[in-house]
Amino acid sequence: MTIQQQKSLINNYIRIIWNEGDTSRLHEFLHPDFIDHGLPPSLPANAHGLQQWVALTHSSFIPETVIESQVAEDQQCIIKISMRMKHIGMWRGILPTGKTVTVNGYRTFRFQDDRIIEHWALIDGAALEQALQGKTHVCAR
Repeated sequence: MTIQQQKSLINNYIRIIWNEGDTSRLHEFLHPDFIDHGLPPSLPANAHGLQQWVALTHSSFIPETVIESQVAEDQQCIIKISMRMKHIGMWRGILPTGKTVTVNGYRTFRFQDDRIIEHWALIDGAALEQALQGKTHVCAR
């Protein structure tokens, strides 16, 4: 898999799976032995857990993930992202606020056989929660 193919796969993955919420197409992106190190501990660290997490996210937010920067090499890719999240449903016990909050983070991917085999995420969920609760004005709109 070339570096350009890696970048293209990740761009499409973010657009289709995260922004559009179309988990019926996970098989196009994930290796059969996929492990997700970024999921909440209550979910299985596999494609099924990821499918659940995307559904939960979309039931609470209208998400828009933007890739701010992307570096790929030797079957790995890291992206810096900003996530605009419009709060439309219950999340962490917080009733829908209608607010749009932007949080930043990083996602790292490892590839095998032209698919994502591992994923790690570092997203500032605490900043999102605080903004929804009105405890901070940073990133909240």
